[in-house]
Amino acid sequence: MPLDPTKYADWQIAEAAEKNMKKISVIADELGLLPEELLPYGHYIAKIDYKKVLNRLGSRPDAKYIDVTAITPTPLGEGKSTTTMGLTQGLGKIGKKVIAAIRQPSGGPTMNIKGSAAGGGLSQCIPLTPFSLGLTGDLNAIMNAHNLAMVALTSRMQHEFNYTDEQLAKRGLKRLNIDPRNVEMKWIIDFCAQALRNIIIGIGGKTDGFMMSSGFAIAVSSEVMAILSVAKDLKDMRERMGRIVVAYSKNGDPVTTEDLGVAGAMTAWMVEALNPNLMQTIEGQPVLVHAGPFANIAIGQSSIIADRVGLKLADYHVTESGFAADIGFEKFWNLKCRYSGLVPNAAVVVATIRALKCHGGAPVPVPGKPIPEEYKKENVEWVEKGCENLLHCVNIVKKSGMNPVVCINAFYTDTENEIKAVRRICEAAGARVALSKHWQYGGEGAIELAEAVVDACNEPNNFKFLYDLDTPLRKRIELIATEVYGADGVEYSPDALAKAKRMEADPELAKLGTCMVKTHLSLSDNPALKGVPKGWKLFVRDILTYKGAGFVVPVAGTITLMPGTASDPAYRRVDVDVETGRVKGLF
Repeated sequence: MPLDPTKYADWQIAEAAEKNMKKISVIADELGLLPEELLPYGHYIAKIDYKKVLNRLGSRPDAKYIDVTAITPTPLGEGKSTTTMGLTQGLGKIGKKVIAAIRQPSGGPTMNIKGSAAGGGLSQCIPLTPFSLGLTGDLNAIMNAHNLAMVALTSRMQHEFNYTDEQLAKRGLKRLNIDPRNVEMKWIIDFCAQALRNIIIGIGGKTDGFMMSSGFAIAVSSEVMAILSVAKDLKDMRERMGRIVVAYSKNGDPVTTEDLGVAGAMTAWMVEALNPNLMQTIEGQPVLVHAGPFANIAIGQSSIIADRVGLKLADYHVTESGFAADIGFEKFWNLKCRYSGLVPNAAVVVATIRALKCHGGAPVPVPGKPIPEEYKKENVEWVEKGCENLLHCVNIVKKSGMNPVVCINAFYTDTENEIKAVRRICEAAGARVALSKHWQYGGEGAIELAEAVVDACNEPNNFKFLYDLDTPLRKRIELIATEVYGADGVEYSPDALAKAKRMEADPELAKLGTCMVKTHLSLSDNPALKGVPKGWKLFVRDILTYKGAGFVVPVAGTITLMPGTASDPAYRRVDVDVETGRVKGLF
């Protein structure tokens, strides 16, 4: 029998479940994979040779395609990964051949506050420890590829500073005249390290590099991660890698990784990372793990390759988008689906009573501190008020032409009256609603959700993008701000406005997608504003160019690409049993 999640921690539940895991070869056989398509990493994890699978099964009809998103979360998260695992288990319980795709966790939240995003309770992806601590090395490959570009940039700047044009020519180099005040990229590390946001490099003598301002971003915000998310194959990845803009010359011309002669070597680090990772739920359904999280500062989607593979191997494929419908689903809708050409059948909007209370007036939970006592007491009024945010997120999905399913991700502390209030309000608004107790009961608790999703998938939809690529950049930003976030308009810093005008005048940049950077804690750009804020304008303070990934990145509000570590981080509770090597304390 599985452990009771009301009495045991997630890592204890996962550890107990791992004693009965299926060998990865069994999972592969149940999926119909051929032996040569499986690339094992031990007994319980493997990579899938995506190219062989897609070549063999390319003519097979696609599975039903389901995206999991959520309402605006509290700082603690509202269980999208848990729901993705629970829905997958629930579909398995009602006899459907199903596969899921989730994002690989970042070491930043794993060792900080939010945890590793393997799910929770009886709806988890296992084995938990390798999932949480590097898996098969994809994130390491991304960091090496990205930082190699920074090595190439900074060494080139040093050589151009120290050598004449003639001396450079003897070394096979042409002067790029890189402007040290206009460097687009930073270094990356996969931790929340606020002390590295702004640094000075090259301190020392002539041989110690070019002295300049620099800094670090978190690994999953890297354009290389974005490319892994959207690349169709190795050829596509290599072409995208060469288009990465690292810096600009003193004349304002872009300096790319191809100009630096490093794009090929960067791609070499990524060859194996293109193959999605295969794992399983606690109940033995297959799970693909590929690409990274953080839809607030990145694209935040499981990869197109993983989705294409999943759509050929099962009858139902459940994929996951980061954070809430305003950012994660919006990027799934207008970026990922545009690049993949795939048309989804339904979207699940995850809501918890906890988050609804937060949006309805309850004190905001503080990471690292106990949940306020108010959340443990019934308060239907707060729940009803919080449903304004839920309905806003449901309407975002409806704008795409898709069929939304509201999932009440139940906790055992929720009351019947609170749950009834959510059902009543959502059904009155014309939304399909399902109560799911997958956290406590696994697939058995998710049957109502699974059946609702099957029904939604069987209904026709009218999927359409919010904007086309001929829409000018500032108009796109305005559409996202007003139609998705609910803003009254958009304001720009002088620098962002100048960049927007330059991008609109550049035929190449004008056709790129738009990947917003915005807080996940509010529909607005102010994390303190809960519910559905009124009377505000989105403030765009900067716009970055991710030419390789295929989008420009407007940065709204004060959000940073390097999160900070809290005063009571999760790493304080992680340790190992020195006799067995088992890791404890992960969640």
